[in-house]
Amino acid sequence: MGKSPRERLGERIRPDGGVVLLTVECQRGVVGPDSALPELAAVARASGALRNVARLVAAAHAADVQVVHAVAERRPDGRGANTNARLFRAAARLPVQQHSGSRAVRIAEPIEVADEDLVVRRLHGLSPLAGTDVDALLRNLGCRTLIVTGVSANVAVPNAVFDAVNLGYTAVVPGDAIAGVPADYTPAMIRHTLALVATITTTDEVLECWKAPAGDGGAVSRG
Repeated sequence: MGKSPRERLGERIRPDGGVVLLTVECQRGVVGPDSALPELAAVARASGALRNVARLVAAAHAADVQVVHAVAERRPDGRGANTNARLFRAAARLPVQQHSGSRAVRIAEPIEVADEDLVVRRLHGLSPLAGTDVDALLRNLGCRTLIVTGVSANVAVPNAVFDAVNLGYTAVVPGDAIAGVPADYTPAMIRHTLALVATITTTDEVLECWKAPAGDGGAVSRG
């Protein structure tokens, strides 16, 4: 008799089996109260996506799962930043800038950052993985499965998923822990795009897997 989807998910994301939780651009200047992108911030909060990211991060800490926070920022002088797409040029004119060292690039509440979390900051590009330290860190951590959360479902999240798959990782996406604009774009993008290359699940399903006994594909502390 074949395994159920819940059992397969549990095996894929068991904490002692090489799983890492990635949060994408969950920073104050993107999803916080003083966001440069207020529409995106509002959707991330109203949909519950930001709260679900926080729940996943808290559960990862409790289950001894490594958390990596991917932050997008730029130098105040813009040196090294992309200018080869309309998105980058528009971002450079926004009233809130994601300047290195500013409040805008701090991880947004209610997400808690633990001492053991890794924060990877990029100064260029669209992807949290391509051209950053994330891939090397994941390999050194023994990662095989990457759980992708955060924003936006329009650009950075699908980039992260595609790059993860291209690099040989298994991608898992809790659909209620990502957000984009307009709000109805996210479920359509998940259904028609991400579902083709990633395991789509929910925050509650991930949390249940991490609460389950070791023999049921659930949480096993590395400590």
